[in-house]
Amino acid sequence: MTTTFKNVDCDHCVSKDKGIFCQLEHAALTDVNHNKVMNLYKKGQTIFFQGNPPFGLYCISSGKIKVSKLGNDGKESIIRIAGPGDVLGHRSLFSEENYTATATVIEDSAICFLDKKFIYKAVQKEPTIALNLIQKLSKEMGSAEARSAALSQKNVRERLAELLLMLKKTYGIKEGNRWRLDIKLTREEMASMVGTANETVIRFISEFKEEGLIEQEGKTIFVVDEDRLLEFANLNF
Repeated sequence: MTTTFKNVDCDHCVSKDKGIFCQLEHAALTDVNHNKVMNLYKKGQTIFFQGNPPFGLYCISSGKIKVSKLGNDGKESIIRIAGPGDVLGHRSLFSEENYTATATVIEDSAICFLDKKFIYKAVQKEPTIALNLIQKLSKEMGSAEARSAALSQKNVRERLAELLLMLKKTYGIKEGNRWRLDIKLTREEMASMVGTANETVIRFISEFKEEGLIEQEGKTIFVVDEDRLLEFANLNF
């Protein structure tokens, strides 16, 4: 069950500068604030299901969400991990299609919901919202294309190295001479993202630790040698 807050000021949102409403003037932002509903979700809760119709847009204030697609064989494939400032459900909302994926909370999250009617009016009235949505969609398409290319052109070791670098780039926090990944994914989730079996991910994680590329404390992973991970992933950030 979610907890609802109706009067949290958008001006004080911790992710305001990363979101699609970041360039709005005070009056327009106040309008958004009056039309949104903020919900708190616990880890494991589902925001929306694949196949259901969209009724609005979700804006992530805090937390992390996995967006996954269920195949005909019942196997889950993680499309992306969304975080603060990201939006959910926008592609289906504007294409007027049912959700093509399921959004599940992987870390306690605060998420605002804006209904379809208000979003349509806001996009028409405020061009910056449309431009920011286009920018986010373009970045998501770029990431999806890169992931598709990696799955077809790289081996599992390379794909896992690339995943760790992507997580470091997005969620890495510098601590001394290493980067802490401020996100905790299960081995099953990591395996889904690189397209392999759980056992294979576990084996390569162990190899990366033995070779000094990463360290692990409990469930937290630290990137220690980014340069060598770049070599393994054939990337140049």
